[in-house]
Amino acid sequence: MSAVFRHPPMLALEALEDHLGRPGAAAERARLDDDETFPAGAVDDLTSFGLHLHYIPAEYGGRLHDYESAAALIRAVAGRDLTVAIAHGKTFLGAVCVWVAGDDRQAGRIAGDVADGRAVAWGLTERAHGSDLVGGELVGSPVPDGIRLDGEKWLINNATRGDIICVLARTDPDGGPRGFSLYIVDKRRIQAGSLEPLPKVRTIGIRGADISGFRLRGTVVDPEQDRVGPAGHGLETVLKSLQLTRTLCAGLSLGAADHALRRAVGFAEVRVLHGRLLIDLPAAGRTLAECYADHLLAEAFATVVTRSIQALPGEMSVLSAAVKYLVPVQTEDMLARLRRLLGARAWLRDVAADDPTGDGGDTGAGEFQKIERDHRIVALFDGNTVVNLNSLVSQFPALVRAHRRVAGTTEGLQAAGDLVRPLPPVDLGRLRLVAVAGVSLLHGLDEAADRVAVLADAEPDLDAVARAVRRLADRAGPLVEQMRLPVSPPEIPAEAFVLADRLARTLAGAAATVLWLDSRENVCGAGVLPWRDGSWLLAALDRAAAGVDDGPSADGATTGSGDGSGEADEPALDRAYATLLAALREQVRTGRLTSLFPARLAGAA
Repeated sequence: MSAVFRHPPMLALEALEDHLGRPGAAAERARLDDDETFPAGAVDDLTSFGLHLHYIPAEYGGRLHDYESAAALIRAVAGRDLTVAIAHGKTFLGAVCVWVAGDDRQAGRIAGDVADGRAVAWGLTERAHGSDLVGGELVGSPVPDGIRLDGEKWLINNATRGDIICVLARTDPDGGPRGFSLYIVDKRRIQAGSLEPLPKVRTIGIRGADISGFRLRGTVVDPEQDRVGPAGHGLETVLKSLQLTRTLCAGLSLGAADHALRRAVGFAEVRVLHGRLLIDLPAAGRTLAECYADHLLAEAFATVVTRSIQALPGEMSVLSAAVKYLVPVQTEDMLARLRRLLGARAWLRDVAADDPTGDGGDTGAGEFQKIERDHRIVALFDGNTVVNLNSLVSQFPALVRAHRRVAGTTEGLQAAGDLVRPLPPVDLGRLRLVAVAGVSLLHGLDEAADRVAVLADAEPDLDAVARAVRRLADRAGPLVEQMRLPVSPPEIPAEAFVLADRLARTLAGAAATVLWLDSRENVCGAGVLPWRDGSWLLAALDRAAAGVDDGPSADGATTGSGDGSGEADEPALDRAYATLLAALREQVRTGRLTSLFPARLAGAA
């Protein structure tokens, strides 16, 4: 018998889980949240595991060999406490520009700092400009002994606690694409008093995180040692770096969803209504199954896009914006549905969701409302939803041109979807600002639909899956044609944002299809979630299509079957959702990750 497939990133996740042990008392997390106290102990525990070493590329002595493992580790931490994940993970965001554009000497220096446990922040946004980086007013001016930095950055994660800050500065008074440069500001090396920390900003979620800012007054940095990348290339470097950070942000959403699903299933397994467990009532069970399908769709999309950093780097300008838009938004919607399922238990501070007596205890009292509050920030990180949709819209012309001349599956797409196939080495020099060759997920949809149809000929139980994939492929062509509409930023019509949303959902469905097709034989039988019968793919495609449908369900959410599947496929969908609900219950019961892939959480047998 062949060995059971274990996805390597999940082995990394299990190692971290084993190090951390069972999650600590929920009451302690609640206390830190109430007091808006930085979770220093939890952050230090992650550093003792060596998580910070996974932020450093292997070529500079770190453990970042592939981005999937880093994403899985971030997900594991977020599945316990998003505040901790965001507080610790910010160092990757702060250092990433150096990995993208710094020279070997500079990268080696920052790698050494990160390895020594020094926190790095990313100083991009300003109070008056937010996501409009081109409007930034912090200036860098040449002086005899270097570059003088003057100005303020605001809403910066780890601005006060961080030891080093990568700062975007206006170096040309006229601004523009070549009017900004990036500089490393090391608090140990700058003149005393030239950096003034700004007060912590109180937030609704991640209350303990260091969200603050700083003001620079005559801070002088070395134009050679401290500038990241060529002069005037700051914006380009930031945009390329965001392709990495936006992708890894999906891990924050997946972790929050893991946590919320465990709480919701725990509640539904003990709550009794009308003499039956809530989870056994059809409407409640279907809600949980659809939320789980949303989660699996997000996981499949994030998996393929994360692997594309190495397999399809030239397409990341589109893929990263799509995954950063869709996964947090879809997770927000999922959390809202679970909140409605929990009812009052979602809002109680001193009663655990899965405590049927209301006597309290420490099994997660108040956890759900914290998960939901904390997760709201994820959609804002590294470009909010509108910014990411706008990024997709700006690339419509390139996608339309490429779609007319390119078709079929590429070798890069096969590597992105086949979990067993080795990924190419990381080459951040292949990142591009625009996906001029289009997106392989779109180009290969017709071929993917044909492949599923061939499988269905031999396995009739896959007929509904084959029809769902064919409908997805048939919608892609007209969608691309609709993307031909004239766009002249900043005068972008509302219709363009609707099309960008549909593009993201189409890419998510295509990613799920490719992942299932190319990894089906290897993952099959590895965990409680069936792969061979296509049940999770059918449900995921139903949820991807449901996002375009206007019809609300009984609980106020978007309905399933939004893909025009018709009555013929309803029995197959019902069976798929029943299969997913059974798998979800088993994963929660046995202490496994709520995932496409088998992974054991701390304390599981």
